[in-house]
Amino acid sequence: MDTARNIRRRYRIDMTVDLFGMFIVDLRWGRIGAHGQGKRLSFPDRAAAELHIAATLRRRANAESRIGVPYRHQSHS
Repeated sequence: MDTARNIRRRYRIDMTVDLFGMFIVDLRWGRIGAHGQGKRLSFPDRAAAELHIAATLRRRANAESRIGVPYRHQSHS
């Protein structure tokens, strides 16, 4: 968050398992306080879902060089 430049962004990744055993990765992003956007992807196994999450987190890690503000990683159980 950079209030001086009016940058208030969030990015959320959740992984769940559906009734058919598919791993669902739910991505949500946008301005803090706004509805934002999202994408939901399904994977046949946990390894594939975690691989996608790792690639997404690598992309988020260089946010500071791209947009000038880093994301803070928060983990929830």
